[in-house]
Amino acid sequence: MNTDIPWNLLAPLIFIQLILSVVGLISLYKAESTRGPKWLWVIIILCGSLLGSVAYFVVGRKDVS
Repeated sequence: MNTDIPWNLLAPLIFIQLILSVVGLISLYKAESTRGPKWLWVIIILCGSLLGSVAYFVVGRKDVS
């Protein structure tokens, strides 16, 4: 049984997830208001993997007009 992890395929996804999480948390920190409590968005961004960060950028941020 071969259980070698294909790091050459997983490394880009891990890198993208890390970058999106960091950028999402920085954006959340700088935001004056969000749709929902900030503490909840921190949990969603950190535990939601790629989808948590994307959800924050699509749903959580309020438009500044």
